Amino acid sequence: MNDSYFVTGALGCIGAWVVRQLVERGDRPVVFDLGGDARRLRDLLSADGMARVQFVAGDITDLDACKSAVAACKPRAIIHLAGLQVPFCRQDPALGARVNVLGTIHVFEAALAAGVARVVYASSAAVFGPSEDDGTAVSESVATAPVTHYGVYKQANEGTARIYWLEKKLASVGLRPLTVYGVGRDQGMTSGPTSAMKAAVLGRPFHIGFSGPTDFHYVGDTAAAFVACADGGPPGASVYNLHGETVDVAEVVRAIEAECPAVRGLITVSGPRIPIPPHLDDQAIRAAYPQLPHTQLAVGVRATVRRFRELQAAGTLDVRDLPTT
Repeated sequence: MNDSYFVTGALGCIGAWVVRQLVERGDRPVVFDLGGDARRLRDLLSADGMARVQFVAGDITDLDACKSAVAACKPRAIIHLAGLQVPFCRQDPALGARVNVLGTIHVFEAALAAGVARVVYASSAAVFGPSEDDGTAVSESVATAPVTHYGVYKQANEGTARIYWLEKKLASVGLRPLTVYGVGRDQGMTSGPTSAMKAAVLGRPFHIGFSGPTDFHYVGDTAAAFVACADGGPPGASVYNLHGETVDVAEVVRAIEAECPAVRGLITVSGPRIPIPPHLDDQAIRAAYPQLPHTQLAVGVRATVRRFRELQAAGTLDVRDLPTT
């Protein structure tokens, strides 16, 4: 295929995996970011792979910079992942709105100006409100009622995408993951299970600060969904839930202990449930993109632990997300 893809937020967890998948199949990822720490990319790519990534420094809140970078790239599609997560939006709602909402508008404007036909962007299951029914899978037709600034911003972006289709015929896909886990997931409200996997590799105790069931989605599968949607699909402004495996956090701990028996009893769980329905219905995206991968939880945990062990052996395992004591 050997196409160019413009990727925002590629220094984050999902973005790094998107870049990896594009590199592995021979495409050219053009990474638009403020710059800084590329450690998540280095955790996934060899030196040769890193050399195939084009980095463009720029701020998503700067419309002219976005337009210039997209025009120079001439991408097949834009994969827009730049955004501040729940804790950062709570701490500074104004900055969260500038990055998550205004930045998304800038991406759509840049796509229009450059004649890019397709934008795929990260929405979130945080657009939903709390659920009292753990057993019912929530479809895209359920009314959204977010309880965080972050969720409100993602809800706004879905509306923005719909208007760009209605008024400009710019096609888009918004994807709603919930609890993404895997190498690179070290920030955000639901990063605790992945950090626990890292701590287990090091033989350290770790406390996961939320409890109850949630929808765990392996990051390799998440990235594959973004790439598939960028390659094509139905016209319009589609929004899809992503579903992996709905289990209690305690079951994830058991999966970690199965891979790292020495830490049995050292990983603890307590705290509130995530105020989002724990089971997302993914029938819509499975119908539109039937070849998407689905990694079972035990397999995803095993792959994550294995990579953390490799990074530890190489002396490059980043532990800034772990407690210092």
